[in-house]
Amino acid sequence: MRVVLVTGGAGFIGFNFVRELLATEPDTEVVVLDKLTYAGNPRSLAELAGERRFELVHADIADRAAVRALLARTRPAAIVHFAAESHVDRSIDGPEDFIHTNVVGTFHLLEETRRFLAEHADPAFRFVHVSTDEVFGALGATGAFVESTPYDPRSPYSASKAASDHLVNAYVHTYKFPAITTNCSNNYGPYQFPEKLIPLTIANALDGKRLPVYGKGENVRDWIFVTDHCAAIRAVLERGRVGECYLVGSRNERKNLDVVHTICDVLDELHAVGAPHRALVEFVKDRPGHDFRYAIDPTKIETELGWRAAIGFADGIRRTIRWYLDHREWTDAIRSGAYRG
Repeated sequence: MRVVLVTGGAGFIGFNFVRELLATEPDTEVVVLDKLTYAGNPRSLAELAGERRFELVHADIADRAAVRALLARTRPAAIVHFAAESHVDRSIDGPEDFIHTNVVGTFHLLEETRRFLAEHADPAFRFVHVSTDEVFGALGATGAFVESTPYDPRSPYSASKAASDHLVNAYVHTYKFPAITTNCSNNYGPYQFPEKLIPLTIANALDGKRLPVYGKGENVRDWIFVTDHCAAIRAVLERGRVGECYLVGSRNERKNLDVVHTICDVLDELHAVGAPHRALVEFVKDRPGHDFRYAIDPTKIETELGWRAAIGFADGIRRTIRWYLDHREWTDAIRSGAYRG
């Protein structure tokens, strides 16, 4: 029975990854290390109660003593590193938490993993560092990010993730550390904390609240359904080459306003409440340094590892909306803070 340590496994992408791993790999035990900040939701992890192959450890990746003890006790065969502060708006208002978790936390995790491997050498061990396409800055109307695109972060969030990417890469080259990095486009799907565009729009619409859209809603993002991202990470974990970077995307570019309008139209069909939901759209002042467009060319991971996104945006957004409709109590509990009780 192999052990996979997942940092940030109580968060949106991390939890979906943990669910997929437990459901499809019966010979794998999963240990989640999570600080359980506002976005790390124990309510989601409660679904795994009674699963003997799952363990939650409440600790900070920046706590070296806690990480050291956990590695010594669990002896993982792999680490998948999701733990991060990830909301751009929050990074603008308060960047210190982003530096603490994304930079210092990653550094401490790398150091303790390096110490662990020095004592328990394992040529098959892998460390998958999960990052973002935002480290590459903004694109114009054409083109796409590739693995060789120069870094050009524009927010405290993306700068902190860029720093963590560089640390991981430096450890690969300096210490022969067995790491692989992934940089993914915008995720959406079940269990996402309702502060990002898609879950916020769905939650607000269901409550009859205004649907805020930055500027004129013309900023473009490349959207990937979360289970497609999880499948890509598993492919990297199983077949990826140490020291490589793989960009993960699904070629589903949409303007923010088009995303919001699509959600409104699907809700009009599935949850009609009178006036069309588009009437709730409200344009608000753009945030500082708002990148215009992101897009990913995933050719490398498709050709080298055989992974390809399977869920298109029309299908994925409908699945997502249906999930939030069927789990109103999940969102309500988060918004009220009741899940911390």
